[in-house]
Order: sequence, then structure tokens, then C-alpha cells
Amino acid sequence: MQQALEMILSEVNPCDSDGEDLEVQPDSDSELSDQSSDEETASAPKKRACLGTETAKDGTVWREEQVGTCLPFTPIEAYAADGEPTAKARRNITSRLRSFLCFITFDMLHSIQEWTIQHAQQTEHVHWFMDLPELMAFIAIVILRGVTRVPSLNDCWSANLGNPQIIGTMARNRFQDIMQHLRFDDKSTRSDRAKTDKFAAISSVWGSFVTNCITCYNPGLHITVDEQLFPSKTRCCFLQYIASKPDKFGIKFWVACDLKSKYICNVFPYLGKDPNRPTGERLSENVVMRLMAHSHF
Repeated sequence: MQQALEMILSEVNPCDSDGEDLEVQPDSDSELSDQSSDEETASAPKKRACLGTETAKDGTVWREEQVGTCLPFTPIEAYAADGEPTAKARRNITSRLRSFLCFITFDMLHSIQEWTIQHAQQTEHVHWFMDLPELMAFIAIVILRGVTRVPSLNDCWSANLGNPQIIGTMARNRFQDIMQHLRFDDKSTRSDRAKTDKFAAISSVWGSFVTNCITCYNPGLHITVDEQLFPSKTRCCFLQYIASKPDKFGIKFWVACDLKSKYICNVFPYLGKDPNRPTGERLSENVVMRLMAHSHF
């Protein structure tokens, strides 16, 4: 059939036509018909759906429609005013030691020294003593341990993992001795204070520290509020268990921090259900309002 078609096409003279295009339709069973139909299918342009519509294979036409009203977009402003120390703090910050004393004052250190000596003399021997520079050296080692992140206390004084600054500051046995007797309140009156204050063992020193944090810094425009679990397995009625945390047991704190400087603007511990919380007020709302109550926001 293909050979016959070629012969017919060779005998046709284009001049014999009346000016019309000559169309030859081969049989549908020929290979040429199959090839030409495939070429037409591949080359034929597809009709594109209208903007906002799309036709599925089964013929379903999907149209994109706007639901509701489009809210105006308000971009976040750049940090127009970063957080900075207050005028009082700037006057007092003249060295690293003075910066430390902005948060842990001499009055707080004297209180810790007094209650630690009292506890040691009542439980060990009457001649136990710790002077103020030794207490400050103890706190410095605690801070340095947090910076170096040495997991074991004994490793801080080891020959391989030990820190030369820690080794040169205080002996390991003396550090452990102070840690054993360290107290932040008068233990003889704690039971009476604990009836109204679950945080009585440290609330006095803790309150002074938080107040100093608030008064020494003016936060920036952006503040973040979140919780932090301080790892601990001590026996207390407000110990929290959070399975999603790396350290599952601890004391939970609500913290408001300056977003850029990471400075703690305000913080308080979660001591369980607060009886003073207004009825109907959600916990998240109560936490934010308490963190903002005495802060320089």
C-alpha cells in the first residue's frame, strides 16, 4: 500500500489543481498513518488553562479562590533600640569584679557566708570558717565549670582534663567541703517560713539577685518568654518531670530574656499551682503578666 501511494504522488502535477491544496488521506492501517498521527500528537500545542484554574485528568476543573480578606503584612522592624545597661550599672561597672558585684552584692555574699559557717559549725566542728575571698573563689570555680562544661567534678582537678585556673584557685577537697555546707538562709527558721514560701531555702538571696538583674539593664524592643528546667533530683514538693527534656527531673523556671543580648530580664521558679492566680486566667497569661510586672519594659 505504501508503494502504491508513492506512485500516485509521483504522477500528480501541482499545475493540474484548481488552486486548492491537494490532500491525500492514506488508509488508517498504514504505518505512515501511525507515524503521522504520532507526530501530530506530539507537535500539537496543548491548550493552557485559564489563570487560577487547573483541569485534572478526569475532567474536573479546579479553581483557585480567595477566602476571606487578605490581612496587611507588617514587617518586623529592625532593632531600633538594643538593650543596654542602666545608668546606675554603667557607673558601677569599672572592672570584671565590679560587674559581678552588680548581681551578687557584698550584702548577699555576707549572708551566704554567715549561714554557711553556721551550718558547718553546727554539723561538723565549731572552728570551721570561710572568709569572703574564699567564698568568691568558690563561686568563680562554679561559673568556670559552667563555661568549660566538664561533666564530672573530679575531672576539674584531674591531670588530663583538669583546668589549670581551677587547680590553682582552690583544692578539690576544700571545694567539696564548702559545697557540703553551703547555705543561703537560717535553717533554724526555715520550717516556719516554708509554710508560706516554698522557695524559703533560697528566696532571700534569690529575690535580691532577680532585683539586681531587673535594675541593671534596660531591655531592647524584642523579649522572649520561655521555660527552662534546671537539672536537679533534690527532694522538694515542686520538682518537675518533663519527658521531652534532656534532663527529665529538675526545677522549672519561667524566664524573660532580651532576644539579642540573651540577658535575663526577669525570672521566677514554678512552685506548683498558684493560689493567688485569678480565677479564669490561663497559666500562660499569668506567667507573662508576672514577668512584666516589675521589669523595665
